[in-house]
Amino acid sequence: MVEKFLAEVLGTGTLILLGDGVVAGVLLAKSKGQNSGWIVITMAWGLAVFCGVVVAGPVSGAHLNPAVTLAVAMNGGIPWSEVPVYWAGELLGAFIGGVLVFLHYYPHWAVTEDADLKLAVFSTGPAIRSTMWNFVSEVIGTFVLVFVIFAFANNGKAGLAALGALPVALLVIVIGLSLGGTTGYAINPARDLGPRISCPFRASATLTGRTRGSRSSGRWLAPLLRSSSTRLRSPISWPRSSAPRGSGAASPTRKGFHSRSVERSRTWRNT
Repeated sequence: MVEKFLAEVLGTGTLILLGDGVVAGVLLAKSKGQNSGWIVITMAWGLAVFCGVVVAGPVSGAHLNPAVTLAVAMNGGIPWSEVPVYWAGELLGAFIGGVLVFLHYYPHWAVTEDADLKLAVFSTGPAIRSTMWNFVSEVIGTFVLVFVIFAFANNGKAGLAALGALPVALLVIVIGLSLGGTTGYAINPARDLGPRISCPFRASATLTGRTRGSRSSGRWLAPLLRSSSTRLRSPISWPRSSAPRGSGAASPTRKGFHSRSVERSRTWRNT
């Protein structure tokens, strides 16, 4: 179990380092990638998923996502006793990834005046704040993620599953492009919650009344609820012998912006 725990830590850490890293590169002042836009973020998140799956896949199955771990356990792919170990590894990896993003872009935080942009590197947020409909968006996005991953696994070696991490990376890209414009498509409790905890700007944002964390629970709770529902309704079964590789794909981007920030720059809209 130690090997699986470490694999999830390293895989999820890789995912968040590269995924949140592209958001920082697009949003932070004086970055060479500043204002690159939504397409850059969604593409990089998909490639970040690919890298995370390659790192963790051979050892743990690369869930990289508590929602996926829950669905796999409900299908009998892993024992329930391993679920807390997977979840702990995923959350710790996401936290470490968030810290590394902060360190990598350290000089840019001071020259970026907008606190909302800095917070958006670490956390998703809705384009239009509506608790119920934001929750629905996350449920739909997570359903697509988990259901299609089930389909990949069901294809076996004769289908897309033979390609390993690539199908899941492409799935995350299309989810981001098609469904991510509403909430920033967290679709992964660890990828949203871990970096929120590591975010060094939470205290200052709270003092200025600009934090979104107090209303963020739906973006990490919805994926868990949706994943369990997917398992109950899906006619597709995963082999009980192993968990699907690449399931951690579920987590692309922090593109949610405060409306004031969005109005400042159309290039950054919804990122």
